[in-house]
Amino acid sequence: MHCRDRYGLRLTTSDVAADSYNRGVGDLLRLRAGAVEAIASSVVHDPTFALGHAALALLGHDLCAPVDVQGRMRDAERHAARATERERSHVHAILSHLRGDPTPVVRHLAAYPVDALLLSAAVPTIAFAGVTEVPQQAWDIVERAAPAYGDDWWYAGLLAFVRQEQGRFDEAMELSCRSLAVEPSAGHSAHARAHAHYETGDHLAGLAWMDAWVIGDGASIDSLSHFSWHAALHELSLGDLDAVRARYDAQLWPEHGLGCRALVDSGSLLIRWAMTPDAEDVPDLDRVAQVIGRDVLERPSTPFLAMHSAVTLLALGDGAGLARLARFAARHPHATQREVVAPLTDALRAMHAGRHASAAAALGTLSPAIARLGGSDAQREIVEEVRIAALIRADRLDEARELLDRRLDRRTSRRDERWREQCLQPTTGRFG
Repeated sequence: MHCRDRYGLRLTTSDVAADSYNRGVGDLLRLRAGAVEAIASSVVHDPTFALGHAALALLGHDLCAPVDVQGRMRDAERHAARATERERSHVHAILSHLRGDPTPVVRHLAAYPVDALLLSAAVPTIAFAGVTEVPQQAWDIVERAAPAYGDDWWYAGLLAFVRQEQGRFDEAMELSCRSLAVEPSAGHSAHARAHAHYETGDHLAGLAWMDAWVIGDGASIDSLSHFSWHAALHELSLGDLDAVRARYDAQLWPEHGLGCRALVDSGSLLIRWAMTPDAEDVPDLDRVAQVIGRDVLERPSTPFLAMHSAVTLLALGDGAGLARLARFAARHPHATQREVVAPLTDALRAMHAGRHASAAAALGTLSPAIARLGGSDAQREIVEEVRIAALIRADRLDEARELLDRRLDRRTSRRDERWREQCLQPTTGRFG
């Protein structure tokens, strides 16, 4: 009898390796701790298991897992020949993605929509940065897969995330709650619900639900720091800076072994906190920089990480680091690095040099392309917030208020209200 994955796709490996692989992918789809270890166990049991090697390479590249990415890529390519056509296509799609070409992932999913690991990797979510640069393309990939999944709880959570990105928040909430009723620890579904609460300004209810879920059904989640980040965004929006400080101290110190999350969650929170009116004694970013290291800050593996690296280097006041990141991105084979990350970094270099009007203008011009960086609207907002800070420092207060008014039209936020109130006051801070 052939080994199968959780959706019935054949796996060319031993029973024990397949069990480890399926357990690891299941953990990944739930965002549960242990995914990397379980998948690594699969290639220990069967060193010729191409899908196990490919999955480890993917997790090392996209999630900063402690993996020899190049070694796993070589092993996946070497052993794929003995596998099925679907498995060969799967391996080719992952290796092409890691080399900067997402097209094979999209083609593969058209033929094998229930290849859940690749469907998860294709869409910008809490786990992966995605393989598309236009949100509509990612949405289409998910929508086309619907007939293959039926009422599957994991797919419902993925679709819920798409719905909140489309601004269909009631549908997102209904889908995420339906999924969580079947699988209460479903991390993707909880993540979609977190976004729905935030994007609708439902801060008190969202915060209460989040705090209960992370110590209850979600306690085994591997990415708890990101849910802590979501909770902190609610607290920032409510203007409760004491709560933000308590949460950072308890849950978001970068030394907590967060990996790339130290940059994406801890670092971005500190930057947004530092820009918040009335913020005092915000912890510095040196710990984040030390945990992440220069390779990630100056040679990030994805455009999504590059966005966070750029704003972190700006907040650190590291002009030389920004210059090195700009050169890295400008020469990168990935078009988004060249066409979005490089000009973004140049704009932040202008801000570092005190050319705030120039920085604000460049960030405004670049604004339509920021979605290409991946991640969620809530994460990419950090670029908009740096632009607001640049406008204020350039004394272009009408434009700053206009941006803040648009944000307040989308959702309530005491933080943005205070920011708007202070637009006429002299502003200093980490980006000055």
